[in-house]
Parts: sequence; C-alpha cells; structure tokens
Amino acid sequence: MHPATSPPGSGHMGLPWRRLAVAAAALLGLATVVTVARTYGPTRSAASTRALTVATWNMCGVRQWGCADTGGWAEKKTQLNRLATRAGAQVIFLQETCGAELESVRRGLGSSWHTVFHAYSGRDRAGHTTPIRCTTPGAGTAGFAILSAHRLSAVAVVASRQPTVGVQRGILCATVTAHDLRVCTAHLSPRHSDAAHPGWEFRDDQLKALTRAAAARRTVYGGDLNVNPPGSRNPFSWVWPSGPYTTQRECDQTSASSRAGRATHVSGHKFDYLFTALPRVGCTVRDTGTSDHLALLLRVRTG
Repeated sequence: MHPATSPPGSGHMGLPWRRLAVAAAALLGLATVVTVARTYGPTRSAASTRALTVATWNMCGVRQWGCADTGGWAEKKTQLNRLATRAGAQVIFLQETCGAELESVRRGLGSSWHTVFHAYSGRDRAGHTTPIRCTTPGAGTAGFAILSAHRLSAVAVVASRQPTVGVQRGILCATVTAHDLRVCTAHLSPRHSDAAHPGWEFRDDQLKALTRAAAARRTVYGGDLNVNPPGSRNPFSWVWPSGPYTTQRECDQTSASSRAGRATHVSGHKFDYLFTALPRVGCTVRDTGTSDHLALLLRVRTG
C-alpha cells in the first residue's frame, strides 16, 4: 500500500462516477447487444484440441452503488444466462452480483453448474466489518463470484490489503479440475476507497497478490481491476507488476509489445481483464445492455 501522489484517476465505484456512466450508457444505446471478437493463431478442429471459454462481467447488480438505472435483476439474470449458453462461457467471473440472484441463475442452468461466492463487507472507523446486502428485495448479499459449468475445487480467498475504513473487496481462486486449470477473479479497490486515508493506493499491493496467486502456467485470472492498462497515458502504470502482458498475455493483447485493449466500460476505459499463459484462441467484448461494464470473453486451449 502506498500513498497516491498523482492526480485523481478513473476509479468507478463512487456515485458521481456511476451517474456519469449511466448517462454515457444512455447515449450508447445499451439496449442492443454488441459482440466484437478477435481470434489468434491458426484454426484447429474441435477434435484436435480442448478449449475453454472464460468470461468476466461486472453486473452492476448492487443498486445502491449507482446501478439503479442499468436494468433490473430479471434482465441481468437473462443476460448472465445468455453468457453461459449462447456465448458459451463455461467459467464466468462476476463482480457486483447478489448471492441469492446468482444462486437462482445457477439452479436454472442445471445441477452440473457450480458457484463460489465471496461477500463484500463494509469496515467502519471502529474496525467492525459488516456484510453488504443488495437493496433489491430478496437479492441477498452483495459480492463477487465464480460461476462454472465444471466442478470447482481448492477454493481460496486470497489475502490482500484493503481499505481501513470502507468497502472490502478481494480476490477469489478455484481449480477447474476437468481442465486442470486454476482460475482467479478479483475486484480491486478504486482510488479514494479508504474513507480514513483517501490518498492511499491499494491496487499495487492487490495486483501483486493476484499475480502471485495465479503464478502457475495453467491459470486464467482477471476481473474488474479498476485501473487502465499500463502505458504513457496512464499516470498509475506503476501499480502494474511485471507478469501481466509479459509472462501472461491479456485477452485483447494483439502483440507482445501491445498494452492496449478495447474499452470495457461505457466511459471508454478498459477496467476488465483476463490474463493467461495458455494459448489464446479468441477474445470477445460483449455489451449485455444491463450494466455500465461490458463482458469480456477469452477462449483458451487447455489440452
């Protein structure tokens, strides 16, 4: 954790930022689903290789976090179901979801689907932590999760530095045994997350914890990292460790030197990432029409 000395960045959890995102969403016409894909390398037949599609999507499902105008849970559940069926995502990282609603989707997909869920909590100035509940009636606790078409094992919450006063997010890992694949999802703290120390920066320590947890070769990791890609236009490039974009390539990374990628937020920023050292088959950015974040889908060869 380091004090931030650079000018304000693009963290998106604050309500003014959310309102800006909602306005941008209206301008972009989010009622229409848009899917754009990129493919990498030669095409192989399904019989010659095993592959898996991993997705990440911030659902903007916690209404009190500026998400009231991004659609109700019925629409969000429909879009999540479509990611798992029409889009073919077999593992889905989710942020800003609600536990009871996610369980409803899992049941609808069938008994072969599994979830692991970790609740967000709020920490007050006295050091007390309380789980954050979704304000939609019956939606349950707010949190982030992994939804998988395959059984998940070795589930672990990865320790990472969190604000002393404010929302506690985190990192969650599990193993997809059927593909011998470790998957790790994260929701990092945007700038000014600590009400007691608004100048403190957490993303550098959180990214280090995430990349250490996902250091194995057979890993896919990412989520809503709340930071732009490293580069000359990003004054917070220093928060990025060395592994992402080098040892592991990002879903939308077109070359070894590239640090760019299509926007995954209606503001025009890229906040959502999927990294792997496995061969990438393709990358898709999908606008669900029910969130200020677009879904990102990575297809990797696993065998």
